[in-house]
Amino acid sequence: MKFKSLLIFVLALGLNLSVFAQNFYDLNSIQSIEITFAQSNWDQLLDAEKAGNDGYILATSVTVNGTVFDSVGVKYKGNSTYNANQTKNPFHIELDTYKEQDYQGYKDIKLSNVANDPSFVREVLAYQVIRQYMDAPLSNFANVSVNGNLIGLYVSSEAISKTFLKDRFDSKNNTFVKCNPPAGAGPQTSDFPDLTYNGTDSANYEDAYEIKSDFGWNELIALTDTLNNNFTAIESILDVDRALWMLALDNVIVNLDSYIGAFAQNYYLYKSDFDQFIPIIWDLNESFGVFSQTGTINLNNTTAKQQLTHLLHENDADFPLMQQLMTVPMYKRMYLAHIKTILLENFDDGSYLSSAQTFQTLISSAVQADNNKFFTYANFTSNLNSDVNGGGGGPGGGSTYPGISNLMNARSSYLLGQADFTTTEPSIANVSPSNTTPYLNDMVTINATITNENDVYIGFRDNVYAPFTRTLMFDDGNHNDGAAGDGVYGFDLTMTNLNVQYYIYAENNDIGKFSPARAEYEYHELTTYTPPVGDIVINEFQADNETTVTDQDGEYDDWIELFNNTANAIDLSGYFLSDDQSDLTLWEFPQGTSIPANGYLIVWADKDDNQTGLHADLKLSSDGETIFLSDASYQLIDQVTFGGQTTDFTMARFPNGTGNFTMMYPTFNSINVDVTSVENTIPEISFLVYPNPTQSVLNIAVENSLESANISIYSMQGKLILQTSINQSMQLDVSDWSKGTYIIQLNNSTQQFIKS
Repeated sequence: MKFKSLLIFVLALGLNLSVFAQNFYDLNSIQSIEITFAQSNWDQLLDAEKAGNDGYILATSVTVNGTVFDSVGVKYKGNSTYNANQTKNPFHIELDTYKEQDYQGYKDIKLSNVANDPSFVREVLAYQVIRQYMDAPLSNFANVSVNGNLIGLYVSSEAISKTFLKDRFDSKNNTFVKCNPPAGAGPQTSDFPDLTYNGTDSANYEDAYEIKSDFGWNELIALTDTLNNNFTAIESILDVDRALWMLALDNVIVNLDSYIGAFAQNYYLYKSDFDQFIPIIWDLNESFGVFSQTGTINLNNTTAKQQLTHLLHENDADFPLMQQLMTVPMYKRMYLAHIKTILLENFDDGSYLSSAQTFQTLISSAVQADNNKFFTYANFTSNLNSDVNGGGGGPGGGSTYPGISNLMNARSSYLLGQADFTTTEPSIANVSPSNTTPYLNDMVTINATITNENDVYIGFRDNVYAPFTRTLMFDDGNHNDGAAGDGVYGFDLTMTNLNVQYYIYAENNDIGKFSPARAEYEYHELTTYTPPVGDIVINEFQADNETTVTDQDGEYDDWIELFNNTANAIDLSGYFLSDDQSDLTLWEFPQGTSIPANGYLIVWADKDDNQTGLHADLKLSSDGETIFLSDASYQLIDQVTFGGQTTDFTMARFPNGTGNFTMMYPTFNSINVDVTSVENTIPEISFLVYPNPTQSVLNIAVENSLESANISIYSMQGKLILQTSINQSMQLDVSDWSKGTYIIQLNNSTQQFIKS
């Protein structure tokens, strides 16, 4: 394809993408979902399928925020919130049932009908709280219409699918278990996914769990066996810290339709590439005190829920996850630390209520327009603060829906007044590395000042998806910690990777304390020294080349382009390329290799050094890795780390030779040109980005006068995060974005911001 034709295609693609006025799970807007069936009796068809095979009915089209998808699978979902006699039932929309298609990468759309929540905000609010401490679905609101008729306002929560797994855990094909009875939980069954050990026969587990992967019964049984019969080995098979966060979060927000409730359900387990099961919370529509059954007592009034013990099921063998973890003093102290963090960061300061009020303001008109809602508009406005009686339904729901602030303000005060939380806790200060810009394989001492402690630990890892290794820190004068007993602890950490993550944990006889407080989900990080842009740079590379360009033998291989930023030719004899941090001299440039002044040099990354030309003994991973360039004295002169790649696109420096990497159409062996910058009709734009860095809200203000402009935000790995249009200003909620640096491209102008 000629460049001009491709340019038109890419610009057209950009215009199509600009209809995404916001991220699909943007908390500041209501999504629009319109379902069209060819049949007028679509509701009866969905009911029949729900009662029978639970399969999908073909929708002629589903329109999401103006983007039309044809031939889409739709079905009703839910257990207690579904009823064939009601108009507003929960939906599961599967965009790729009949053809490969997605919306912003999402293939499954899960829509809850808010049957048990007069406030309308419980599920969205609970997920917002939980996402601060563990991986959990995104969630917001959507207006849903069928065949032109508004059904009502729904809660749209991200599906825990293979897309979710790959995004959060970088894998998706391992054992994956839905911890809900397949036939539904309730009085009709006594088989619950409580993780009790029921022998080696998988038939004993099939009524309580649903395997979502191609295999997994043996792994699930091994987990229950380890939990109940070989608990000393639990960290080899379970992410204990994440399990503690799940238990703490369910307890604090009185989410009893969960593992700690009567049915011990509504969570997933996914086994990572590191052989640990990771728990994932889901289905929060009855959080904040709607569900009343704990499995031992029923909390039939708001006062009982306010004063629910934080140690529910501590000694209950029917709930072995809680019971077994609480038998280990360190795990119990970690659990207490997590509960205290949740309370102080969300409920003691009232921030949860501000979020809930913001959500209600956003959806107020949509709730009024929802003629199929299960509660009155007056119930909606009052339930944020006051109890509502009657309405709704479902097992365990009871007849009283606590006012959220009435429940949580009193609950926060009650828990923080308990002896477990008024006791003196350790303090952790002055966490600092001895070198903030170490080289690869350097040793760095981590120091921290600790008081009121008995023991101090450091957890560390060199892969963001790996478990942390936890080991003791010392205040003995022998670990670069100063004088023995001075309260300064030390630990020597080797930079085995480009990035190393770590946290500090201290405990006394009563409670633990983490730094950062949200560890292990958040952590301190050390990054190896990155060479400044120099004379010779990695300028462009392609890790997924199917049709772009071939080598001299007609093969579509990976390739790396170098650029010489100087006005003189440079001899590359003895320089090295590598994609292995443990061997930076993996491939050596042949003697006599040079790169011309202000010129380019292509190296084919195909592991085929028998071919003519420069063919390195390495291949690039389209899933992401790091490329290293070292000079003849073994000094690292350039490196680039990248994530998953798009077929036939490249990552390239823009501006050429000096800029940051961005995804673009290949400019093989020539100057890097971003497609928007070659369009003369696009004006130069000056804009402000603030605050920078930011933890939550990002403001973008255009200084020029213009009607509108296209804006795109990319990760440093080139992944498109957001694409929309802007007039003079906009405000983005980036609180759920991953920490790191992002590139904002506004027409042909670029800036960076840091999500801290």
